[in-house]
Amino acid sequence: MNHRRDFLAKSLLLTGAAGLAASGLRPGAAGAQTAPRPIRRSERYDDSFIAERKPFKWPGNNTLAVWFAPNVEVWQYDSASGVGITPNPTNHVPDVFNYAWREYGMRVGLWRIADVFDEAGVKATVALNSQVCDVYPRAIEEMKKRFWEFMGHGTTNSNNLAGLDPDAERGTIRSILKTIEQATGKRPRGWLGSGLIETYNTLDILAEEGVVYCGDWNNDDQPIAMKVKSGKMFGVPYCNEINDIPLYLRKGYTGEQYLRSVIDQFDVLYADSRKQPRVMGVPLHPMISGQPLRIKYLQRAIAHMKEHQGVWFATGSEIIDAYQQVA
Repeated sequence: MNHRRDFLAKSLLLTGAAGLAASGLRPGAAGAQTAPRPIRRSERYDDSFIAERKPFKWPGNNTLAVWFAPNVEVWQYDSASGVGITPNPTNHVPDVFNYAWREYGMRVGLWRIADVFDEAGVKATVALNSQVCDVYPRAIEEMKKRFWEFMGHGTTNSNNLAGLDPDAERGTIRSILKTIEQATGKRPRGWLGSGLIETYNTLDILAEEGVVYCGDWNNDDQPIAMKVKSGKMFGVPYCNEINDIPLYLRKGYTGEQYLRSVIDQFDVLYADSRKQPRVMGVPLHPMISGQPLRIKYLQRAIAHMKEHQGVWFATGSEIIDAYQQVA
């Protein structure tokens, strides 16, 4: 038995040494590592913990601001890019199945959502692809009649800002804002990137062009001041955790599960707002939440919110204007 134990011990020692040799490490150096690279941070805002901030109230002595952000978008027929209801692994075009599904949102779903908003007496803050102005001018007029706000959301969701150099990005953003201004009569004060994608220069360019708030930065429950080279810029919570794309499409939630998620989000933010005011964004897509099987869950979520005192249903601009008065 002693000989057998000695043999096993020597075998394990030799095996371990061989493994270290094969990995290029010295015995005793397996846990060593090089010095870590310093963390690169965005440097776009100051560190601030919400419990340490000065309390304030929203207009009307309210504590929770809620804004609804339907994404009103168009896509290229000869492109496979864009959110889909069915896989297209070979990027075949035309992608009729997904293209037609998206078009349903503009033809039917958006107006089903509009009826719910009209009934509840709330206004939307539309994340608008600028080419909607060219393709669906009558839709723009209908949204204007409801006094909805429009924020820039790229040209089309078949494209985004990724990889653009500063001059090309500036020209793209300027054109988007101008197109929306000409169609709606107001220059957008807000922005939501297509796919929430930015470059390192996006916020600076947006601020130069007069945009004052952005929904891309979901790092807080309150608006936050963003650092830009000129002008002003604020991040507004868009609350991507309750976005209908990841919940319904990526996680496969049922309507009841979606409703539970939105209500849970609201209930906690509402309770938290007694100590510090909060913002709740509700991202929506007409081809998803505007479907017949899902619309009642949006309706029920809004009804739940309206049962509570101290809730302010606002637009993105109204939230930022109020925040600048009290921050």
